[in-house]
Amino acid sequence: TNVEDGATITTPFTVTMGAENFTVIAAGEPKPGEGHLHIMVDAPCIEVGQGIPKDETHLHYGAGQLEAGLTLAPGEHTLCLQAADGTHVALDGAGMQQMIKVTVQ
Repeated sequence: TNVEDGATITTPFTVTMGAENFTVIAAGEPKPGEGHLHIMVDAPCIEVGQGIPKDETHLHYGAGQLEAGLTLAPGEHTLCLQAADGTHVALDGAGMQQMIKVTVQ
């Protein structure tokens, strides 16, 4: 909610995430309309119905976090914010993923 597409930022920075028509909760038993968020750094969003891997470019916020501290190298980067169910499976629906580009100074 605090970093717009095309923004120029300094690092480290804090990303504030949000959700509409979706309740952000900790990972666990999947429930309709609930789940948690992930950020893919310089990687595409994950196809709906697929599990989201966990590594240095696929960041998990399975405790239900709505803020994340990121440190990126100078240059252009893409960030994909993606919602997943309690078992880290990418969810279908409008707004369940959003891709932006940022430039780090």
